[in-house]
Amino acid sequence: MPEQLAPGLHVVATPIGNLGDLSPRAAGTLARADLILVEDTRVTARLLAHVGCKVPMRRYDDHATERDREAVIALLGDKAVALVSDAGTPLVSDPGYKLVRAARAAGHEVHTVPGPCAAIAALTLAGLPTDRFLFLGFLPARAKAREDAIREVGTVQATLVLYESGPRLAATLAALAQQLGDRESAVVREITKLHEECVTGSLSDLAGRYRDSPPKGEIVITVGPPAEAPAASDADLDEALGEALGRLSPSRAAAKVAEQLGLPRKRVYARALELSK
Repeated sequence: MPEQLAPGLHVVATPIGNLGDLSPRAAGTLARADLILVEDTRVTARLLAHVGCKVPMRRYDDHATERDREAVIALLGDKAVALVSDAGTPLVSDPGYKLVRAARAAGHEVHTVPGPCAAIAALTLAGLPTDRFLFLGFLPARAKAREDAIREVGTVQATLVLYESGPRLAATLAALAQQLGDRESAVVREITKLHEECVTGSLSDLAGRYRDSPPKGEIVITVGPPAEAPAASDADLDEALGEALGRLSPSRAAAKVAEQLGLPRKRVYARALELSK
């Protein structure tokens, strides 16, 4: 007889395409849960059929209310409730965090069963730096709001990862190119599925590629970090200090210029003293 699943909330990652990616632990968790919270019962029913089990399901998605959450929280004391999304890891670009936060606040255990995530999978295919990355989810649909969102992250020294739909892909790539410059990027779609594809190139090239032929399927865009600015030269330092020393003491001028040029304060202060003599 299988071990009983501990009461509480179990956050379970599910396949993003290939059902073979469902881990044995995830399959066992779903099979032993008392209730599964799902985005779409039809999607999760297919997954449960693959596992070979039948478990009661309840819809829990973007439209879940506070009353819906309270009803789930009331079960967690003696019931094992699993939370899944239609594909991938719950809470990544969905509102499940509110349920997790409420469960913890009520003193219930929260368990994670990690697994597939489209954002992480896309990073492994794109060939862009992965030491630092920033996940943006879906950008706003309206052009002005989208431009503002892109501008906000324009100087972040990290690879950007975002989700997009086929019809909006070309416009989003063009907006990224306009705001960020023509950075190296990749469009990754249908991850783990039959027509998995990773197309790399500059943002403008990719925008042109998809302008008249929007692709189908689930899409992840990855954008490389901005190029590092060249180090400030001695001439740059002297020019900045000359301007600052006209209105500030050597100490305050050095602090300001060191921050402005990204140089060691000790070096800048020494030069400020030389110029101020």
